[in-house]
Amino acid sequence: MTSIGILGAGRVGTNLARKLAAAGHHVTLGSRNPEENAAATEGTGPGVSFADLRTTARTADIVINATPGDSSLDRLTDLRTELAGKILVDVSNATRHADDGLPGDLCYPGSSLAEKLQAALPDTHVVKTLNTMLFMVMTAPETLAVPPTAYLSGDDQNAKRTVTVLLGDLGWQPAWIEDLGGITTARATEAMILVVPHLLRRHGFKPFAVSLAS
Repeated sequence: MTSIGILGAGRVGTNLARKLAAAGHHVTLGSRNPEENAAATEGTGPGVSFADLRTTARTADIVINATPGDSSLDRLTDLRTELAGKILVDVSNATRHADDGLPGDLCYPGSSLAEKLQAALPDTHVVKTLNTMLFMVMTAPETLAVPPTAYLSGDDQNAKRTVTVLLGDLGWQPAWIEDLGGITTARATEAMILVVPHLLRRHGFKPFAVSLAS
């Protein structure tokens, strides 16, 4: 059993917490208001506890960033000491909202949130994944008509192997996981978010993933 800390207790974080706890991990959901979130997310089930962001980062073996991408860099840079020596799984996309509230422009064109996090947290192993799909697909990839793809970006091979095992606990088969290489490859998958608002406006809010067909 692994101790997993999830920074961010919104739909993404709560969804991941529920599935990872069901797989046998001890999960801590971290937020600025853990008491309020504990009351609001009672359905996460056993194996999930609640704490502030700093405690969550300090006590977990693996940390998942599910905070809003446009503010993730500031929030996680403040946790540099707590995240040192750990794997940070970044599933967020850093965008500015369009007028209708959907993702608009990238916050870091020519770079990526994952690269910014790795530069700000040099003692942490950042791995980018699961940022090319709606949140419900992260924990139920088998529900799509066509097998989806989970891309991996990161400089540390051991960290990526650990994250690959974690993806398996979320329901991802090895054939659905594509290792793109170093952390700089995250700028490609983060740019994929720009197609999402167009799909949502056309088809509505239903599960999909931006995947590789071969």
